[in-house]
Amino acid sequence: MSVPAAVPPSTSKTQTFFRRSFSTLLLWGIVCLAFGSMKPWAHLLLISALGILSTAEFFKLTRRAGIVANPLWGMFLGISYYAALAWYMIRGQAVPAELDMALFFLLGAGTFTLQLRRKIDGTNSILGVTSTMLGVLWLTWMFSFTARLDFHPHQDGSLSGAYLLLWCIAVTKFTDMGAYITGSLIGKHKMIPHISPAKTWEGFVGALIFAQLAGCGLYALFPEQLTAFPSLLHVIVLGFIVALLAVVGDLAESLWKRATAVKDSGQILPGIGGAMDLIDSICFTAPAVYLYFTLIR
Repeated sequence: MSVPAAVPPSTSKTQTFFRRSFSTLLLWGIVCLAFGSMKPWAHLLLISALGILSTAEFFKLTRRAGIVANPLWGMFLGISYYAALAWYMIRGQAVPAELDMALFFLLGAGTFTLQLRRKIDGTNSILGVTSTMLGVLWLTWMFSFTARLDFHPHQDGSLSGAYLLLWCIAVTKFTDMGAYITGSLIGKHKMIPHISPAKTWEGFVGALIFAQLAGCGLYALFPEQLTAFPSLLHVIVLGFIVALLAVVGDLAESLWKRATAVKDSGQILPGIGGAMDLIDSICFTAPAVYLYFTLIR
């Protein structure tokens, strides 16, 4: 019986490239439709859907890794938090700090309480608690800053920060794109092979360059919409910060996937993976951009 010929590596890389390119264009099409509508409910619906789907994928990975977490409790808190966030924002009311306090308290107290029902199983008992808390804080709470940035700074029910959010997403994704393209073309020196074998230092440099191209390019195209930036210097500085955090966010998910022995968090987008693969970097960059503009006001 003849043995099927192996697929040449170049062919495999080419197919992956085209699948990833198609998924990227599809993603940007969805983002542009939601952004172009300038409807608060459309923005919040997309943000909430991505946050909730990512949290669900996280708990699916924990179960596959044999970690007994509390996914129903985590999902209940995540959905409730996004619903409350949307309620305040659409009504044009500032989101109270008590909402975050309630999330943190219920997450901590509720998760420990639920864990008391189970027998002690060494460190697995602690892993169940910490995994539940990590999933909600990382993929629900940190990603929710995209919504906060979208309505920043007026919080009057209008999307006053929509262009800031667009800038943040574009710089983040151009960082990922720059790392992938540059690393694929000229990458030779491994960056962190024990976490992500494909990451190279050449790709990292490409990521920084692409981030600046996106950040400065959007600032030049939409100067009136991005007046939150006091000067071009702030664009460059924040672009550098976002690029670094985008790389860290991508590696953070790679660490989690490698620890749970999976390649992709899901199969929503061919060549990219699931929702968690989609927002991993943004979970780190959106809070930083929000904090930056909150501090310099």
